[in-house]
Amino acid sequence: MSSYKIALLDGDGIGPEIMTEAEKILHLVAERNNITFDLVHTPFGASAYFDCGHPFPEETKAVCDAADAILKGPIGLSHEESKKIPVDLQPERGALLPLRRRYNTFANFRPVYLPKGLAHFSPLKPEIIGEGIDIMMIRELVGGLYFGHKETGINEDGRRYVTESLEYNEDQIKRIMKVAFETAQKRKKVLHNIHKSNVLKSSVLWNEVCGEVGRDYPDVEVIHILVDAAATYLCLNPGQFDVMVMENMFGDILSDQGGGILGSLGLMPSACIGPEKAYYEPSHGSAPDIAGKNIANPYSMIGSVAMMLEFSFDMNEEAKKLWQAMQSVFAKGYSTPDLSKPGADVKMVSTSDFGAMVGEQYSAS
Repeated sequence: MSSYKIALLDGDGIGPEIMTEAEKILHLVAERNNITFDLVHTPFGASAYFDCGHPFPEETKAVCDAADAILKGPIGLSHEESKKIPVDLQPERGALLPLRRRYNTFANFRPVYLPKGLAHFSPLKPEIIGEGIDIMMIRELVGGLYFGHKETGINEDGRRYVTESLEYNEDQIKRIMKVAFETAQKRKKVLHNIHKSNVLKSSVLWNEVCGEVGRDYPDVEVIHILVDAAATYLCLNPGQFDVMVMENMFGDILSDQGGGILGSLGLMPSACIGPEKAYYEPSHGSAPDIAGKNIANPYSMIGSVAMMLEFSFDMNEEAKKLWQAMQSVFAKGYSTPDLSKPGADVKMVSTSDFGAMVGEQYSAS
């Protein structure tokens, strides 16, 4: 019997309650496939800071180091609550970026997926959505502005200043490009390369390396597009995109926009892949305003489980069945209050009820 150790980082806000639903699904997957998942909860984020004195405690690092994969809940607090934590120990700086750096999770996959039958979730018009939205955004995750040199201080004129550097080398760009080209080969063989080379020299190098890597993938068509234009076309004609590759900050912004055209970041799971280890997480925030109310949809959390099954455990068929199970619950007219407006033609259910319905559909598949 195969056995896998998974670190569960519950996170903050709605994190623990949607993690509970993901954990239930993992038990079902293990049962029907005669495998064992050793699920270890460990503190991470703002809650870890208040309980342990650090958002990424040493005990959590040890659990993650020993794990075959990491499943992470959303982290963060409201703006006012965040002020109670020193700037450098706030969850994003003190936990999330160090997690990415520790495991070199350079490739971020964010599926922007909404079938035609669920188009009512999107704010876009039906004629724009067409037959549905199916985009894979691939974001470089451990380079660029977020990881470059940072400096703050007082200059010789007595003025406060900040310096943050956008840094990439050709090896960093080459490896994310290979991931993007290989992904495009498995899909429609079209790759949109997102850049800002009319202003940024980092994008000039980015595009040069894209062209060099592309010689090894002659069957993939490369379409170069400026990041601001890409943001516009995501709203006006999302159907033109299939696989998109972009640097760190562009990916942060455009993937959130991807959630916007779906209708919610609650519909966007993600995978963060490194050479030896990966972690999986919902793309949305911790939503402290609805935490504990049992109304947050666990779709992105359970979708992250599906991505973990595919990427870390080579369980592609189980991943497909799990996606189908989640889609079928929506298709039957069920949703949670956080995703649906009052008066919408849906049957409102709780977080736990939605998770249970997914489990029932998955078990029956």
